[in-house]
Amino acid sequence: MNTIRSKDLLKRAVERIPGGVNSPVRAFRSVGGEPLFIKRADGPYLYDEDGNRFIDYVGSWGPMILGHNHPEVREALAEALARGTSFGAPTALEVEMAEFLCGRLPHMDMVRMVNSGTEATMSAIRVARGATGRDKIVKVACCYHGHGDSLLVEAGSGALTFGTPSSPGVPKGLAADTLVIPYNDAAALERVLDANTDQVACFIVEPLPGNVGTLLPKPGYLEAVREITRKHGVVLIFDEVMSGFRVAFGGMVEVSGVIPDLVTYGKIIGGGLPVGAYGGTLDLMRQVSPSGPIYQAGTLSGNPLAMTAGLTLLKILDRDRGSIYPRLDALTARLGAGVMAAAEAAGVPLTINRQGSMFTAFFAEGPVDDDASARTCDTARFGTYFRGMLEGGVNLAPSQFETGFMSAAHTEGDVDATIAAASSTFQAIAGK
Repeated sequence: MNTIRSKDLLKRAVERIPGGVNSPVRAFRSVGGEPLFIKRADGPYLYDEDGNRFIDYVGSWGPMILGHNHPEVREALAEALARGTSFGAPTALEVEMAEFLCGRLPHMDMVRMVNSGTEATMSAIRVARGATGRDKIVKVACCYHGHGDSLLVEAGSGALTFGTPSSPGVPKGLAADTLVIPYNDAAALERVLDANTDQVACFIVEPLPGNVGTLLPKPGYLEAVREITRKHGVVLIFDEVMSGFRVAFGGMVEVSGVIPDLVTYGKIIGGGLPVGAYGGTLDLMRQVSPSGPIYQAGTLSGNPLAMTAGLTLLKILDRDRGSIYPRLDALTARLGAGVMAAAEAAGVPLTINRQGSMFTAFFAEGPVDDDASARTCDTARFGTYFRGMLEGGVNLAPSQFETGFMSAAHTEGDVDATIAAASSTFQAIAGK
């Protein structure tokens, strides 16, 4: 595979951009090799600067549920662009987006638009703290909620300890107010809230973790955390930046039937442009400035281009949800079954987790259902797999601990070609 142009761009990039990339996982550090620079995308395919084509299962990390460069989204953006790029003032599009979200999501009475998933989670936590008058928060060890200081923490020596900073630049005092527990362990949540009576503002969790690879909630887990948080007067925040509108139109709230107090969104609601949102009950959201005392602001929040792309995409999903989601589910199931069969034929230990169109192939015996079991994966073998798939024309997330995404633009032929590439790669890994 010719990558001369990408190699040249990387040499230039490292001189002016930390690591040559604007987000760490793009650097390929955990899989070896060097990143490809993408020139264009269309449907289920990416094309790099050297003209190589790849079947893409990253989808810009989730938002491209209809495929890249969808014509309806592109045409809507072209019309919006002719009217201007940003006004710094209210627009009808913001009102329409809010009415759309609140009118179709029964758990959302009011919503505030922001510019990223990180902003959404930071803001939701501030609302919880402001509304409860409490400082501490509880998060799950394997859930990523953006790069806010309070959230860049790792578990201490035990399961019920104060978090410790996982990055330089995060004050120990902020991390000390974050308690870290395992995923899929409702009893751990109960214990930490009992030990910190009337001190915890919120429990924030990805109901379907995706930044450790796709993890599935055990039966009854989400129901249990809802009951426990309600009993302790703790705000329950579902981070659906990744799973929202992806695993179902109503995200994991629809799948589980569990209603949190606040939900954060991103990815799909921007239609490929930078967007985030948080919303929930009237009691909480009316406390956000200027309606209430809890301050949060953003110059480009509700940007007309982002609102246009997001609304166009959401309306398509709403209109065609009866066909889009079943097809996504069937295609992803076909892919998982085929890749699993190829791994078994080669004698390569593999566990595949899937919910709707989100999936991860873990190089482990399984099951993989929390941070500890995810850490047992053979990351070196995944790196070999990743590079083999890329050579075979398949683009996967460059980390064992990320999620793959199917799009409605993928065909059965794309899936079969992916399975064939996986089979060849597994055979090479096994030395057959």
